[in-house]
Parts: sequence; C-alpha cells; structure tokens
Amino acid sequence: MKKAIDAEFLIFDLGNVIIDIDYQRSLNLIKSLLPATFHPKVESFYATDFHKAYEKGLIDSHAFRNEVRAYFEQDWDDEKVDGLWNSLLGEIPKERLDLISELKQSFRVGVLSNTNQIHIDAVQDMLKRDFGMERFEQLFDRVFYSHEMGLAKPTKEIYVKMLDELGTTADRVVFF
Repeated sequence: MKKAIDAEFLIFDLGNVIIDIDYQRSLNLIKSLLPATFHPKVESFYATDFHKAYEKGLIDSHAFRNEVRAYFEQDWDDEKVDGLWNSLLGEIPKERLDLISELKQSFRVGVLSNTNQIHIDAVQDMLKRDFGMERFEQLFDRVFYSHEMGLAKPTKEIYVKMLDELGTTADRVVFF
C-alpha cells in the first residue's frame, strides 16, 4: 500500500537535484590556467567572502567578476570569468523536468536555491536551447533564488522567508 505525501508544497534545490553540478570540474579548469602557487587559493575559492556575498545578492555580477580577477590576479575578461564560473554547471536531465511536471498535477512545486545571476542566465540559456523553456517559472509555481532574497541556505532565515511568502508552515513543505 502506497502512502501519500501530506504536503502542500514540494520545494526543490537546483544544484544536483534539478541541474547536475560538478564543482571540481570548475576548480580543475581554473587550476589549469594558473601557476601551481595559486592552487591553494583555487581550493578556497567557494569559501571566499565575495562568493558568499554574490550568492546573497550583496554584490552584483560586475563586482563579482572584479573580485574573481583580483583574487586570482588575472586580467580575464567578463566572458572568461563567466565561462569559468559556469563550468560547474552540467546538464538538466529531461526526466527531472518530466517528474516535476507530473508532481505539479498533485502538488504545488517550487525551487529554493543558493545561486547567482551569472548561473541563472546560463541555466535559462540551457532551458531555452534544450527544452524551449524561457525560465523555471514556466515549470514551477514559485522560484526562490538566494541572490534575489538576500539570504542563503542553510540559515534559518531563508526558510522562514520562503514559508512566509508561500503562506504556509514547515510541516506542509517537503524540501528536496
């Protein structure tokens, strides 16, 4: 006997839930462009204050790119920075989008993700190219991006803000 989920919302993360992500691929690509003396900085890149600020929308893409250039002491153009930054993005498997569409018949579905404008622009390009879809808002009932909310997971505040905006309580939401 199957037991039905007693929830109002199913909320999905993007990274490695909807979109395949490979952080190490991105780090290895950056390392391949830098002298070995910079490799420890590469390993610490995701822990930098400017990366965290960008994920919360506290700095814009222009400032983020400048911080990347300064951090790695490189004069990479914007396109190079974006390419390196987006190299962690993998594919969006069609079966995941099909599953969301199926679940949407019985539940309200949404996204809550730590992300940023450079990644979202790239993801929207993938959605359009691979699925003829302009934005995730076409598939999900609600979309919550950390850089638009000014908060990031795993802080309690981002979940509380999401619940407030959904007009529901935590016991009515399943987060994947």
